Amino acid sequence: MSTEVDFRDPENVEEEEEEEEEEEGGDGTGDEEGGSKACSWCHRLHLSVSKWMLPPHARDRYLERANCLPPPIFIILVSIAEISVFIYYAVWKPQKQWITLGDGVWNSPFIYRPDKREEAWRFISYMLVHAGIQHIVGNMFMQLLLGIPLELVHKGLRVGLVYLSGVIAGSLASSIFDPTLGLVGASGGVYALMGGYFMNAVVNFKEMIPLFGIFRIIFIVLVVSIDVGFALWRRFWAPTSGHSVSFVAHIGGGLAGITIGYTVFSSYSASLIKDPRFWVCILAYLACVVFAVLFNIFLSPAQ
Repeated sequence: MSTEVDFRDPENVEEEEEEEEEEEGGDGTGDEEGGSKACSWCHRLHLSVSKWMLPPHARDRYLERANCLPPPIFIILVSIAEISVFIYYAVWKPQKQWITLGDGVWNSPFIYRPDKREEAWRFISYMLVHAGIQHIVGNMFMQLLLGIPLELVHKGLRVGLVYLSGVIAGSLASSIFDPTLGLVGASGGVYALMGGYFMNAVVNFKEMIPLFGIFRIIFIVLVVSIDVGFALWRRFWAPTSGHSVSFVAHIGGGLAGITIGYTVFSSYSASLIKDPRFWVCILAYLACVVFAVLFNIFLSPAQ
């Protein structure tokens, strides 16, 4: 048996080995450190999100499969669309839409108007138009604050289902209970997200840190109180410098969130199709939609 002895200088050996590593694929330390930092940042993000959105028993399962891809694309795209439409009417249309609802928006093909309710797309597209800077800022704040973490947890399909159910519920409720007024804003979708989040916070209150749970509930109640109070003031008491719009979409969207939103957001680790609560909510929702459609066709006092 022969033994080979390496008589090279140790320093030269190390240099040659480093050169061989670089030739084979480069120094992987930087990539590993970069990937580690990215993974660490992503893990901390999802850890914080799981504490906000999920009860303790669901967090481990969430963290096992959590990643930063895909990003919360639905809520981001919806927000970009709403901001873009607002800027279009505020900047490029000849009106003062920064403050109130002007004629340019009132004649928009997006706004819901009772005299044009046969154009069915308006029952959804009204969410793209807002009545002033304070209106869109408030909606965007809550939409992004809740929508991004909700979509990280539940993904875009479920968040989109809840959001759009609130938008449709808001316009249909307004067409029944405030039939002579128009409607603008994403409040129906935003309130659906808030309703689903609020119900989960209440139902899972005992599993959360008490102070943390109280803070979440108080925060939602405070935001809703201020927003609804402002909407009521604008509807009944504000000076009529522009067109009046309904506030009922807040209520319709909130009810959609309390029912469909709660069911969707509480079924994190289960299939919605196999959840009987989901079908009960969907059937009840569809029954209300059918009633609202028939009301608009045959009974509405709007011209």
